[in-house]
Amino acid sequence: MNSFFGFLENLHGWVLVKSCVEIFIIFVLLYTILRIMHGTRGTGILRGLAFTLVIISIVTLFFIKKLELYAVDWIVTEFLPVFIIPIVILFQPEFRRALVRLGHRPFLRMFFRSEVQVAEEVVKAVSTLSKSKVGGLIAIERGDGLDNYIESGIRINSDVSSDLISTIFWPGTPLHDGAVIIQEQKIAAAGCLFPLTENINIAKTYGTRHRAGIGITEETDAISIIISEETGRVSISVGGQLKDDITQEELKRALEELTTETVMSTRGS
Repeated sequence: MNSFFGFLENLHGWVLVKSCVEIFIIFVLLYTILRIMHGTRGTGILRGLAFTLVIISIVTLFFIKKLELYAVDWIVTEFLPVFIIPIVILFQPEFRRALVRLGHRPFLRMFFRSEVQVAEEVVKAVSTLSKSKVGGLIAIERGDGLDNYIESGIRINSDVSSDLISTIFWPGTPLHDGAVIIQEQKIAAAGCLFPLTENINIAKTYGTRHRAGIGITEETDAISIIISEETGRVSISVGGQLKDDITQEELKRALEELTTETVMSTRGS
């Protein structure tokens, strides 16, 4: 048996096979960690870190070792580990922002995101609430987990339905004052509390519902939809930016564009 493995190790392709196996094991481990962490605010950071580690592994195993770049190999294996911890500590905020931005790239989301095809039901519910001048706030989870905010409300875990959304926000119902969170094709919770934006440039005419809708998109990459109970006007907020008084068609188009990455993700995984 030992002679058999000794023979294989002499084969030119055996090194490539071992490298592929190592990379596959690393990928599986990182993917498992990401699945466990799904729904937390650290997901984006871990996703960016996983991508960085996979790239480093590929460069190390395929290029440095294969081309016998001994000087570069020494720097990577001996020199960098000594300085990486002090560097990370010194530049922690910068590394965090960089990893979050990297983790939110569409080409990475395609591996780790779940499909969310709820636009039509949401638009239908928003249209009903708008015509009746019933206030509402809906957040759709994307890359950053909203589990912390789900815990602030009442868990529902129901299929997305325009009738259910409309009923939740109807005046007099116990949960109409809070927000609805949609997570992975489900109405995860209702009556949820969001942080209010502290942006001093937001018009004073906007009330608590609008400020909460903006606040959640400042803290996460979620999409929030706000229906004004005074005017019935519909607004959408992404990345802390508010677009006010949009039509039903504009809302539908925006949701389709913003959730396209999510639809692609499940097909890729």
